[in-house]
Formats: sequence, C-alpha cells, structure tokens
Amino acid sequence: QVQFVESGGGLVQPGGSLRLSCEASGITFSGYRMGWYRQAPGNERELVASILGASRPFYGDSVKGRFTISRDNSQKMVYLQMNTLKPEDTAAYYCNTVPPFGGGIWGQGTQVTVSS
Repeated sequence: QVQFVESGGGLVQPGGSLRLSCEASGITFSGYRMGWYRQAPGNERELVASILGASRPFYGDSVKGRFTISRDNSQKMVYLQMNTLKPEDTAAYYCNTVPPFGGGIWGQGTQVTVSS
C-alpha cells in the first residue's frame, strides 16, 4: 500500500539547519512530482517545496533561498535541506505527491521546532 515515512525533525535554534528525509513506497515514485508540506497549529497544510525530475523545483515564497528539495528515484527518497531556520518555520512537515495522493493518505509527519 502507499506509505510515506518522514524523519529528521527536531528542535533547533533560529539560524540553524535541519535535513528532512522521506521514504515513499507503494507508488511508481519516479513518475510523481513529490513535495514537502507543513502544518502549524491553527493553520492549513501548505506546500513549501516540490520537485519532478530535472525540471526546476518549486518553492513557496516564505522558504525561497533557504530550503532545498532533492530526490533519489532509485531509493524512492525525497529530502528537504532547511537552512537559516526561523521560528515561523515551526510546524509538522509531511511529504506526499503533488497534488496529494488520493484517499487522504499522509504519513505521521516530522515535527520541526525553531526556538531559542
């Protein structure tokens, strides 16, 4: 079955860095645009970055120049390198296809907390 497993979150000080990882299974990975979404308490889930093959990745305005998305099709992995983190980046981060895979399938997410 389709599954997304996120990891790599944690507590980091403002200005710090984290690298998130996501392993996908149950899908023909290379054929999908993959994305990282995030959801902060009281907010809707938002797409922050996505990537498909060699095309230019998409980044939300709030993360441009700070986050970098990458993927490894052979391992069915997608990564999010997050630099210069800000308190407003605090959220649960999820990976999924773009648009999200049908049936409301989401992983457990990984929590990122940016605080001094």
